[in-house]
Amino acid sequence: MTATLHPLTSLDRSAVEDFLYSEAALLDAWDLDGWFALFDTELRYVVPCNDTPDGDPTRDLVLIDDDELRLRLRVERLNSRKAHREYPHSRTNHQVTNVRLGVVVDDQLPVDALFTVWRFRNGKASYYVGRYRYRLVLRDGALRIRSKRCELDMTELRPAGDLAVIL
Repeated sequence: MTATLHPLTSLDRSAVEDFLYSEAALLDAWDLDGWFALFDTELRYVVPCNDTPDGDPTRDLVLIDDDELRLRLRVERLNSRKAHREYPHSRTNHQVTNVRLGVVVDDQLPVDALFTVWRFRNGKASYYVGRYRYRLVLRDGALRIRSKRCELDMTELRPAGDLAVIL
């Protein structure tokens, strides 16, 4: 009897990197609807506080803890004029490096990557540095993000000022 491999195990790092680079390009183009479409319906988007990067949203204070509804509302708000901190929109440059694939568990592929996000607004440049922790799934033959966790390596957010852009 031959064991069948999960389709995610056939993906190589370059295919996953291309997916992550496409995600970054959507964010840099401020195509938040296109970015949101990359997510699975059972999604989680978490940004823990930078002083507790391993923080658990069920018991610890986090900067962002979005499910599908909250992330959709965040995208709608950032796309509207109601997001005063982001109208007109910042220019961003998302850089993704050191992509590492884990072992498929429960039909999910864990992926870690390092990031730097540059934000340019009102003549000022700010940055965010940290680690992405993804759980990717396959839906209808396409990669989707089940969860994305953005752990900031910065000891304080003062250089960035706020977290009005999507990491």
